[in-house]
Amino acid sequence: MPSKDSRVAQLEERMADPDFWDDQAFAQKIIDELNALRLWTLPYRSLVSRFQDVRELLPEAESLGDEELVKELLEELKNVEAGLSELEVRKMLSGELDAKDCYLEINAGAGGTESCDWASMLSRMYQRWAQKRGWKVEIIDRLDGEVAGVKNITYRITGPFAYGYSKSEKGVHRLVRISPFDSNARRHTSFASVDVTPIIDDVQVEVRPEDVKVDTYRASGAGGQHVNKTDSAVRMTHIPTGIVVSCQSERSQIQNRETCLKMLKSKLYEKEHREQQEKLAAMGGEKKEIAWGSQIRNYVFQPYTLVKDTRTKTESGNIQAVMDGEIDEFIHAYLKEFG
Repeated sequence: MPSKDSRVAQLEERMADPDFWDDQAFAQKIIDELNALRLWTLPYRSLVSRFQDVRELLPEAESLGDEELVKELLEELKNVEAGLSELEVRKMLSGELDAKDCYLEINAGAGGTESCDWASMLSRMYQRWAQKRGWKVEIIDRLDGEVAGVKNITYRITGPFAYGYSKSEKGVHRLVRISPFDSNARRHTSFASVDVTPIIDDVQVEVRPEDVKVDTYRASGAGGQHVNKTDSAVRMTHIPTGIVVSCQSERSQIQNRETCLKMLKSKLYEKEHREQQEKLAAMGGEKKEIAWGSQIRNYVFQPYTLVKDTRTKTESGNIQAVMDGEIDEFIHAYLKEFG
């Protein structure tokens, strides 16, 4: 922390220079570095201050017999400990891409309506999780299921270390429950895959026009006067790798093309980075077939309730809390074991 504080002071001094903004690109690099350092220094200083307050007030509150204040201070101590644990986990996010924002894509597996509904449930879970962290969540692309749920949905998640935390979710998620779509109330198993890609803004990735197939189609959305009457949605296929990206969140085809190209470059960069480093686990795990035996986490609603991660063996019986976005326990366990 002292070295980080020292570097922050140096950067802040440099920003105070009257000529700081003469070189816009250089200035932006300084600001990015300073913001990255402050993600460590500010939370740490806050925790130290809060802990010192508790340490000073608690003996006095106990001597006065103020049980209500003692209770509040002990609760604050728990919050400080939770914050410190969060920083300890974040310390493991030292990879080149961990601090980046990310795209999180959910695809329903085989199984029709059942899997589409499961993909929709996962999408709600991740929205709740990201919102609890104070992150911004934006839908980039969405294809609804024919009866219910979604066939696939892509989010852009913006927040500190969004990719570093989200990468643990990459893989196949398996659901076991009594189907609400089965009139005989039989137990069904459904699969959905999650893919996570860091958003890369500051590197150059060459994408040759002849390597990309571009399709346009009509964006889905509300009917009536809001119905999209033009083919503004864009799908890009990178022929050499088979990577497919799509976007329909913008109003114009040009904007959707730009977003698609950015997503494609991010996926290509991640692929190259993963191959060079040969650290598949650190990059979020291998991409596996959406089927039996390849799942990273099981969510069982019937005949008992249990969520269990197959990689870390972490489990929770409070499945409703998990579906409401309480998944940090699984993410922390993954990061502690695989980094």
